[in-house]
Amino acid sequence: MSATRIALRLAYEGAAFQGWQTQPGGLAAQDVLERALAQVAGHPVATVCAGRTDAGVHALAQVVHFDTAAVRPPGAWIRGVNAHLPAGIAVQHALEAPADFHARFHAQRRQYRYLIRRAPTRHPLWAGRAAWVHRPLAVAAMRDAAAALVGEHDFSAFRSSQCQARSPVRRLEAIDLIEQGELLIIDLRANAFLHHMVRNLVGSLVWVGMGRRPPAWLASVLASRDRTLAAPTMAAQGLYLSGVEYPSLPGLGAWPPLLPF
Repeated sequence: MSATRIALRLAYEGAAFQGWQTQPGGLAAQDVLERALAQVAGHPVATVCAGRTDAGVHALAQVVHFDTAAVRPPGAWIRGVNAHLPAGIAVQHALEAPADFHARFHAQRRQYRYLIRRAPTRHPLWAGRAAWVHRPLAVAAMRDAAAALVGEHDFSAFRSSQCQARSPVRRLEAIDLIEQGELLIIDLRANAFLHHMVRNLVGSLVWVGMGRRPPAWLASVLASRDRTLAAPTMAAQGLYLSGVEYPSLPGLGAWPPLLPF
């Protein structure tokens, strides 16, 4: 029997898992998803994701594909799979994809969202869901600094030393800073991202917002290609994979609402 390729859109809470990629202890998001899929498919299932997320990083719209010989109605890959998943992860959408569809290589662009709560005291209900900055941030200065990052650049200055990408060049299409009360929402959209690129960029933007560096400093760090000149990496807890775009499947990775909950 020929296999069918299925594509899923997932949401998960980063704190519940040891990142996306399968781990020896079986506690990664990929591990629990593949176990649940096997329950519905009746055979072992291997998934491929649009982008691996680190431990603590959330997903509003992670996309995966897998192949199965099982014939199931579309709802089985949503409600049926969710019945076998823990509370921290759930399938949001499922569809039959073309046989050559690839969740990673066919993604045209990806969007990440970073949440910063600006308040003098910590709040327990935001713990694990947003970074906390206890002082005001000069958002206008942060926007000025961010403008220099848009476009195609060598982002070596904002790349993790563990990054395995063959090229540090990425096309950053937009950085939007949106204020909603005490929250500062930073949306970054690009053709692809380097390991820790978003968290490193946000860390440097926060330094500008705190007045530790002028807006023009960020452009000089970018041009230097030197990671040691940028600010420290921001915490994983504020980061969300918020969308993946596929020209051939426009409804699969649609951008979610502004806030995740």
